[in-house]
Amino acid sequence: MRTYLVVIDDSPESTLALRFAARRAARTGGGVMVLAIIPPQDFVAFGGVQATIEAEAREHAEEIVAAASDAVVQEGVTPQTLIKAGDPAEVVRDVIGASEEIAALVLATAATGAPGPLVAHFTGQDAGTLPCPVMLVPGGIDISRLDALS
Repeated sequence: MRTYLVVIDDSPESTLALRFAARRAARTGGGVMVLAIIPPQDFVAFGGVQATIEAEAREHAEEIVAAASDAVVQEGVTPQTLIKAGDPAEVVRDVIGASEEIAALVLATAATGAPGPLVAHFTGQDAGTLPCPVMLVPGGIDISRLDALS
């Protein structure tokens, strides 16, 4: 099955990417894989404190994935969900490499300013290295326009 991979976080643009992917999957008989990434901690604390920080990060990722899954289900698609820890670009590359079903990586740009680290990474010097297309949703797109395009 053709699956759209969406990296979800707290940003409004990831919600746009998710909506586009879910609606596209619903219309084409495809699927959606929702991926939350727990980035490496910049600060390494003492054992118990570090464990608490990591547990809180995982719990937050689980909440984001649950909300994203609900949004995908509302479009009539049952999502696959993943929570991975590590460098975001490496995690995305590993997930895509592990599944031949992934037909596209769907990302959204920030509405203003820099496009976002994953967008910059996968449209920059590594643009041609993925085995699937990267679909970019403009972060400033109107919802009705997004719905019409998906």
